[in-house]
Amino acid sequence: MTWGTSTRSARPLGVATALLLVATVSAAGLVVVEDWTKLKLGANGIPDGWTSGQAWGLPKHDFTVEENDGHRVLHLRSEGDSSMITREVKVDLKATPILEWRWRVVTLPKGADARSKHTDDQAAQLYVVWPRFPREFRSRIIGYIWDTQAPQGLVVKSEKTSTVTYIVVRSGPADLGKWLTERRKVVEDYRKIYGEAPDNPGAVSIAIDSDDTNSSAESFFGAITFTKP
Repeated sequence: MTWGTSTRSARPLGVATALLLVATVSAAGLVVVEDWTKLKLGANGIPDGWTSGQAWGLPKHDFTVEENDGHRVLHLRSEGDSSMITREVKVDLKATPILEWRWRVVTLPKGADARSKHTDDQAAQLYVVWPRFPREFRSRIIGYIWDTQAPQGLVVKSEKTSTVTYIVVRSGPADLGKWLTERRKVVEDYRKIYGEAPDNPGAVSIAIDSDDTNSSAESFFGAITFTKP
């Protein structure tokens, strides 16, 4: 994924300024960003409560709300395009510092690798956004990604966007087709990257892209939450 700083600037940042619905606290110690249960089954495109805000490329937003393994999920497909959705959040990281989500990747973009701006595509991307003025240059964004080739555990700054740092949560085809649950200590990740404690984030983004490699990608996202330790 590439949130460029010129004509393709600030992918999650433009959306952070839009009028978005806010993720709500559904239980003590749990902030539900999205579980897709309030959306109509079979709904296509940008889901209700989310926005695109993309000012670059030609996003197709080939997204569908589906039922999968007994859970409501969002099905994402990419054919040579880059599509993102964003939702504003209100999260107290002192109370709920753990980002948890379920995802399943089916098709990885061929030849993709987050370490190069020429192949910066991923089948599944989850971004946490800390908007800071001016947004295009000072905002801080952590992207949790499933990459095709970059090694698992790698922390690497985007070559295209100075505000984005990737953390490669999964890599390669070994777990394709499996539903996996991820848990990240956001405060610790932020400290490692920026050398200080974070403020509370302002938005979360989901994305899929295969435009740099001109290939295909397919994935699913289940529930996304912030939880207590």
